[in-house]
Amino acid sequence: MTDLHLFAIVSTVVAALAIALGVFFPALAMGKAISAALDALARQPEAEKEISRTLFIGLAMIESLAIYCLVVALIILFRNPLLEYLLK
Repeated sequence: MTDLHLFAIVSTVVAALAIALGVFFPALAMGKAISAALDALARQPEAEKEISRTLFIGLAMIESLAIYCLVVALIILFRNPLLEYLLK
């Protein structure tokens, strides 16, 4: 097995781990946020607008973390700067 093959395998495994962890932890955070928002809505139904607005902003921020992990994984797979070094 050449260095290039080993590098490709390791890059794929690292990208898979980045995606797995990058979706797992934001999913847990989203679950906690939604649970807390539903709890707050049950306690104060008159504050629905404020709670919902804050919830959606928070969910968008959490989702952006998962998107950043996807971007990093795609960079690792398709535009890895170390690959150019190995090809020389």
